[in-house]
Amino acid sequence: EVLGFNGTPEAGDRVAVVENEARAREITGYRERQKRDRAAARGVTAARSLTDMMRDLKEGTGRKEFALVVKGDVQGSVEAIVGALDKLGNDEVTARVLHSGVGGITESDVTLAEAFNAVILGFNVRANKETREAAERTGIEIRYYNIIYDLVDDVKLAMSGLLSPLLREHRLGEAQILEIFDVSKVGKIAGCRVLDGTVERGANVRLIRDSVVIHEGKLSQLKRFKDDAREVVAGQECGMAFENYQDMRAGDLIECYRVEEIKRTL
Repeated sequence: EVLGFNGTPEAGDRVAVVENEARAREITGYRERQKRDRAAARGVTAARSLTDMMRDLKEGTGRKEFALVVKGDVQGSVEAIVGALDKLGNDEVTARVLHSGVGGITESDVTLAEAFNAVILGFNVRANKETREAAERTGIEIRYYNIIYDLVDDVKLAMSGLLSPLLREHRLGEAQILEIFDVSKVGKIAGCRVLDGTVERGANVRLIRDSVVIHEGKLSQLKRFKDDAREVVAGQECGMAFENYQDMRAGDLIECYRVEEIKRTL
């Protein structure tokens, strides 16, 4: 039995025997200063990384980070959870554990989570009344778990929501411009014949001249004779107008397509 500890030791901590109490205080004071210096260095690095992350997200580059604070009942559980979270992610998104430790969830954990917009994960531990109230005031989410697999699966699902969707192009059809008409208050209308597939109003289009794509945009108007049409099928003639584009010529090809967004998972 050892008396006088200020806190609970962690698994793996070493116990050293020295000649007197003064020497023990000297060693522990030195180690505490080292620990504070390392924590301060991590804080600077974390702040810089957050700034870089926000800049990268604004520019559309870099990996997105899912910030977490992890608290558990014993050191072994915390290490297992952090190890499992480190394995999640890919080149686009990653789980970032800002802090992990043993014991109940405290107001300090809420303050840290608020600074980095993180989620607090508690494994077989709980937050006291004051901590819960602080989390409610700041809008920080605290999730409780008693099975590691459930915790990891929830984080994995949340991280999947940060992945950019996969864009898949679906070709609808192709038409050829036969003649260009100038219509007052409308601009240029391309008189076309649909060569294959279908052409749909509001779909994405490419204007192709001499096998080179010279414009990509949307089909703003589609007419069959004088009436608006939702779609025109192969073999029929129609009138087309592009959004914010007028440089169309007879002989140009118009490729019509839609883009589907497919959700991705880790």
